[in-house]
Amino acid sequence: MCRNIRVLHNFEPPATDDEIEAAATQYVRKVSGTTRPSAANEEAFGEAIRAVTVATRNLLDSLVTKAPPRDREVEAAKAKARAAERYGLPAPASG
Repeated sequence: MCRNIRVLHNFEPPATDDEIEAAATQYVRKVSGTTRPSAANEEAFGEAIRAVTVATRNLLDSLVTKAPPRDREVEAAKAKARAAERYGLPAPASG
């Protein structure tokens, strides 16, 4: 999976339209193998992003869970700590 695509389900507040579109853009870039389409492919690229955005919103709106919503700041701190451990970096300061 593309590392830039983040988990969007079960956050408080819920994922924004911008976050969903950013994930869709990353997905389309990954599967197309390009970050910027040629002029000939620009329309297809844009349509793919729109379709993936709609599908992602539908998925997120349909998912149910009993788990409490996650906090973005807490999840970001956990990710930074994992990266620090993985890459041998100093642990981020807490507080």
